Amino acid sequence: MTPGAGERAEERDREEVERLLGRRPQGAFSVVVRHADGSPLVIRNAPLLDDGTPMPTRYWLVGEPERAQVGRLEASGGVAAATAHVPSDELAAAHARYAAERDAGLPPGHTGPVPFGGVGGTRVGVKCLHAHYAWFLAGGDDPVGRWVHERLHEQPDERRHEATAGRPGAPTVIGDSQPAG
Repeated sequence: MTPGAGERAEERDREEVERLLGRRPQGAFSVVVRHADGSPLVIRNAPLLDDGTPMPTRYWLVGEPERAQVGRLEASGGVAAATAHVPSDELAAAHARYAAERDAGLPPGHTGPVPFGGVGGTRVGVKCLHAHYAWFLAGGDDPVGRWVHERLHEQPDERRHEATAGRPGAPTVIGDSQPAG
């Protein structure tokens, strides 16, 4: 089941994600990948925020230390390096797949504004390594997310993420959270 606009995370997840983001989430989400200790690693957002504003970022990397590690990769020129490494046709196809999945979660008959672009809200190139990596960890076919994963595993950081969703030793991947109340 793809989460819909009315999806609500369990209260404990909502509180933990709020702590990780440093602010209250503005829309419905579910935790779709967890660390081994059960803490949120990746959330999947509804395509519309609570006020109806389009939300282009379907998958969001919220867990630590992964979020900080990807931030360091971005700061060291990772966006340009990923753009140079991933063939543009593969990246365009990934953006299209991401947008199609996100847009399929729009409420039936929705006639208002809709999210724009693919991963991270862009249709061309790489905008945010965090968004690509989040989708990859959630099982998405994302060549940039795969590239990020490979770079992170080259780092000698003992706390780095050890595996990805669907692979041996992976963080726990859960299905859609049941809407809370």
